[in-house]
Amino acid sequence: MDPARKFSALLLLLGFVSVLVNASSLNDDYGHCERVVQKWAFSSLEEEAKEDKHTLRDLLFFLHVPRTGGRTYFHCFLRKLYPSSLECPRSYDKLRFDPRKRKCRLLVTHDDYSMMSKLPKQRTSVVTILRDPVDRIFSTYEFSVEVAARFLVHPNLTSATQMAGRLRAKTSGVSTLDIWPWKYLVPWMREDLFARRDARKIRGLNDILSSDPYDMSDMVMPLQEYIQDPVAHEIIHNGATFQVAGLTNNSYTPESHEVRQCVQKYMVLGDLVLQVAKKRLDDMLYVGLTEEHRESATMFANVVGSQVISQLRVSSSSTESTADNKSARSSSVSDSKSNRSPHQKSTSEQNTSDIASPENDEALKENMTVGDLMDAYEVCISSLRKAQTQRRTSSLKRISPANFTKEARHHVSKSVLQQIRSLNHLDLELYKYAQDIFAKQHKPLSCIITGAIVIVRDILAPHAAAHHFLYMHFLERLVDVTLKSLKAYAREMSVCFSLSPSEMLVRT
Repeated sequence: MDPARKFSALLLLLGFVSVLVNASSLNDDYGHCERVVQKWAFSSLEEEAKEDKHTLRDLLFFLHVPRTGGRTYFHCFLRKLYPSSLECPRSYDKLRFDPRKRKCRLLVTHDDYSMMSKLPKQRTSVVTILRDPVDRIFSTYEFSVEVAARFLVHPNLTSATQMAGRLRAKTSGVSTLDIWPWKYLVPWMREDLFARRDARKIRGLNDILSSDPYDMSDMVMPLQEYIQDPVAHEIIHNGATFQVAGLTNNSYTPESHEVRQCVQKYMVLGDLVLQVAKKRLDDMLYVGLTEEHRESATMFANVVGSQVISQLRVSSSSTESTADNKSARSSSVSDSKSNRSPHQKSTSEQNTSDIASPENDEALKENMTVGDLMDAYEVCISSLRKAQTQRRTSSLKRISPANFTKEARHHVSKSVLQQIRSLNHLDLELYKYAQDIFAKQHKPLSCIITGAIVIVRDILAPHAAAHHFLYMHFLERLVDVTLKSLKAYAREMSVCFSLSPSEMLVRT
């Protein structure tokens, strides 16, 4: 055999051996990943379930999935319910409180489910809100660009970074740059925006030809480029599933990085993570949907808000009772020790003073009803949305003509939308599951309220004319919601009684 043929045969042999080695290595790697993910999933699924997931525990953990409307719930619901003294200190980069202290009753954070490893599980209830994955990707892209664009007031990236650092050092508040995932996404977009602005200056480019804000490469990173970047793969795609499962890059679970990498490498293993995330949704006190805003808000007020109000009333009554008892004991001690100097104070008297005069920065809302809460919510979201719109408009002016709108989303190509769906296949499945949970939560509540109204109405109807005010007041207190909130339930109520929504409203 001539040398050329020998050399060719040798290359073929080496290639065949290389294929076998690579195949063996690939099999070994998959086997390792399968074991890692299975071990994590089995241990997670074996976690002890709560006896009654429908009852609010001592600590409420609001697992805030980014861009789902959680900020609105925090400001317009939870801050209306809980005094600031009962809020747990915010923890965005590390745990900043002792969860064993019962004074801490409300935790709202972007931390993933692994935070539960730091909390008293049997005393903690979890709530969350999920959003259509495609819309959440759009919103994540838009918000990271919007916040990054605020820095374009500076002449260059160095100036912007230094100024941001100085401001964060001077202020005690929490910056967006401290919060996961924005502490990764905003600097990424900030650097990109400055690079594109510098490139436009060098080229002397003043006019932007593209009219599509999601594909305006001279001004901002196109959406397609954004979703394909390794940063997006690490933090954004399937983000809701990884967050509910406790596997983000912000996780307290030691093996989270390896599990996440294995799932991203071998899609088939993602089903194990999905099953864990589904179980955790099942065990939550409340699961809301961004797209079902009105129904979600009403349900939150009735399922969560009503229990918080009851808890705080009991807590307030207990505190007052303790104060009364200690006051009585201190009076008895004072009477029996009349020889004591009038300038001396007993320990009992000092404690009584502390309890009887609580911090008056925010009194407990023991007189609040769910109806009051919904009214306050409506007022709050109106002003909050107005402020958000103004801030967004001001920020996007710096990257004009790129203006993100719902209408502009409709013009994004089908291929890009399909890529988003493919990259977020786990989130799509989890969202469908959340929709089922929401429907199950929603229908019984609607039927119970409607049934109660119908029963009491029929019993009291003969007396309605003589005692109209009391009759209407009793009905309103019974459901503990205002009549306007019943409109949100009309469609679901009609299912319960086989009536049209309009007939249902007439009957109620």
